[in-house]
Order: sequence, then structure tokens, then C-alpha cells
Amino acid sequence: MRICVYLGSSPGRSPVYRKAASEFGHLMAERGIGLVYGGGAVGLMGVIADAVSEAGGEVIGIIPEALRAREVDHQGITELHVVKTMHERKAMMAKFADGFVTLPGGIGTFEEMFEAWCWAQLGYHEKPCGLLDVNGFYAGLSSFIDQVVEEGFLQPRHREMMLIDTDPATLLDRMLSYRAPNTEHWLDERDL
Repeated sequence: MRICVYLGSSPGRSPVYRKAASEFGHLMAERGIGLVYGGGAVGLMGVIADAVSEAGGEVIGIIPEALRAREVDHQGITELHVVKTMHERKAMMAKFADGFVTLPGGIGTFEEMFEAWCWAQLGYHEKPCGLLDVNGFYAGLSSFIDQVVEEGFLQPRHREMMLIDTDPATLLDRMLSYRAPNTEHWLDERDL
């Protein structure tokens, strides 16, 4: 089993984020779960890759050629795939992963998380999507998503597809036992 983790190419201001990324990486490896991620050696991306590697786990990185210098492609991982575009990166990450987890990050992290969740809603995949709320980082977003449901722009069953938790072990347990709700498969899998 492999989980694609979306997280920042920056470390964030508080050391709590680095600690959470390291602990989550060690926990994944201890449970025999491989990491699929953006391939960088900097920020939280580098922290989680190092943690999974140190604990003896599999680490697959996928990085676009244009980001190799900025994100400093990680040379100490199991596999590093260099692709031409962000679209190729995201498609390959989704292909290799059995689920998706988001840790703190910036706009790129948010975009990837929302895309994976949207793909689940549209029936492109039935993989679990999780959000690890480290130190209340995603508390405001979680409230906003609930407001989107209340205002009728998101169905409760689609809201339930995003598993949000503050405890990494509990989040992994929920992901491992996840069963996708019935969704209409509006699009063919070949469209991915």
C-alpha cells in the first residue's frame, strides 16, 4: 500500500510542522505504507521523505523538470521520476497511490488536495482522501467546508469523503478502513 502525501515545500514557521511530518513518515513506514510525494528534498517534503527512508520504507518521488532546482530533487529515495509537467506529476502520483493525505502546506498543496477530493467526488477513483489537521492548521478550512455543505454547494456524502483528523494514527486507521460511498461515475477512468 502507498499513500500520496501533499505537503509544503517550505518548513513553515513552527517546528510543530516538521515534527508532524517526521512522525507521520515514521508511522507510515512502521505500518508498511509506502510514500508517494512530490520528489523534493526541501521543506516538509524533504522531512517526510527522510523519515520514511530512515524507517526503512519505500519512497517514490515525482518531480517536474522545471521544479528540480527550486524543490531540490531528493536523491536519497527509492525511486525518483522526473516528468515534463505538473499534470504528468499529479497523474503519476495518483496512479501510484492507494490514498491521499494532506499535511500543512501552501497553495500548491491545497490545489492538489482539492483535485484528489474532486476526482473522488466525480467517481474517477474510490481512494480515501485525508487531511491531517496539525496544530489547528486546517480548523478554519474544515469549518468552511461544513459551511459549504450548509449552503447547499456540497452534498454531505461528498463531505464525508474527506477524512479529517488531528491524530495521525487515527487518520491512517480511518483511511485503511475507508469504503467509498456510492457515487455516480460521470466520467470514464480513461479521462484521467
